[in-house]
Amino acid sequence: MVASPGPSVIPDRVLAAMAKPMPDLYGEHIQGVYQTAVDGLASIVGCSIEPFMVIGNGHAAWQMTIANTMSRGDKVLVLDSGLFAVAWGEMASMSGVEVEVLSAQPNQAVDSTAVAERLGNDLNHEISAVLMVQTDTALSVRNDVKAVRDAMNALNHPALLMVDCIASLGCDRYHMDDWGVDVTVAACQKGLMVPPGLAFVWASPRAYARCATADLRTTYFDWEERRNAEAFYQLFGGTPPISHLYALAEATALVEQEGGIEAVWQRHEALAAVTHAAIDAWHTPEGIGFAVSNPDQRSAAVTTVVTGSIDTDKLNEVCRLQAGLSLGLGIGEFSGRAFRIGHMGHLNPPMLLGTLGTIEAALVSIGAPMGGSGVAAASEKLATYLANS
Repeated sequence: MVASPGPSVIPDRVLAAMAKPMPDLYGEHIQGVYQTAVDGLASIVGCSIEPFMVIGNGHAAWQMTIANTMSRGDKVLVLDSGLFAVAWGEMASMSGVEVEVLSAQPNQAVDSTAVAERLGNDLNHEISAVLMVQTDTALSVRNDVKAVRDAMNALNHPALLMVDCIASLGCDRYHMDDWGVDVTVAACQKGLMVPPGLAFVWASPRAYARCATADLRTTYFDWEERRNAEAFYQLFGGTPPISHLYALAEATALVEQEGGIEAVWQRHEALAAVTHAAIDAWHTPEGIGFAVSNPDQRSAAVTTVVTGSIDTDKLNEVCRLQAGLSLGLGIGEFSGRAFRIGHMGHLNPPMLLGTLGTIEAALVSIGAPMGGSGVAAASEKLATYLANS
């Protein structure tokens, strides 16, 4: 069992869809599959604009965004709340963009008041874009995207708001158009339940207009080349990722069959609460605890669990080698002193309770300090959810 925050568990129907034989590349069938996938994504991201699809991971989507909206010497503001927004900024820096980092308080979400203060001092509007993540997979913090946009609107600042939803799309609530996001980047291997290999960029008209003057454009990533495609394959800069398109169409169909994205969000919120109940019960000052102390700032997609005096390597070894459970390793500042539980995508109560039960058994087996039974607390929280659903 894999409980790391991506690649997530793939539904059997999605895997079966990927095994379909190759269709006629020039026929209408595969174009219909593509359109089905695009239509399914619209409600998940909250945007009717057709995304640009990139054969690659989320880093490819970062690079596409940089190439089409920025020029050498441009300045961007990166909102640091863990690890991945800074990595996006480092990629921009290597392309010749000037990067300024505004860090959140340790283990907390981005502070929209601090963003407003910084942009309020940008009197000449030198900052052309603000880069942030909705959920940082390293810290497992969820940032308030709407609050950042509201701060920008109050100042009438013209910078683009660019949001990385790689870890959160399909898990945490997200409304690109309603929140005024200019660029959303995501990938298929987490909440979207598809094997790694496909990434997405949704660009608002304001963001797309930057393409006309961006001097970092390259042929492969170029938005104008793709949007003005005369042949289907040109939407992908070459041969389409046919098996992934089959998988994505099936995955978005599963979202609709569950009751739509609202039902999916509610399930993720419930299973995240079940996970958090277990961690609360396990908690001791010298042992298990949350990386993100504020409950309102915890993601519905992933939880980073700090381990205090517990031997994290031993815990992971017992889970993986003796019990067959692969946890997410602590990364960045949490390397060697935390583990991560991914509760994203194709996940149900039996799968999650099995994960939590295995972690508890491993904790007991290595003599880790625990405040109480996380499994009992999780079961009680789940019972409440089932009674009210």
